[in-house]
Amino acid sequence: MAKTFKITLDSLDMNQLLDGLRARAKAWRKTAEFLDTGYIADDSFICEECSDSEEAMLIANHYEKIISQIGYQVAEQEGR
Repeated sequence: MAKTFKITLDSLDMNQLLDGLRARAKAWRKTAEFLDTGYIADDSFICEECSDSEEAMLIANHYEKIISQIGYQVAEQEGR
């Protein structure tokens, strides 16, 4: 079983962390789309290294899960 960590960050750092995770999720989703279609309209797109679009989507989904868990914990601490 994976270890659980508690990390304390101020709101600015938390937002930076979430922005970075969202960027990674987006990159993996674009990679999945590129591997499925062979095309991405974004000229700045750089394909992530993986074996196929399914793997890319699994990785993107994992990033989304992390983002969701952090968002839930932040909302809980803000009393929402």
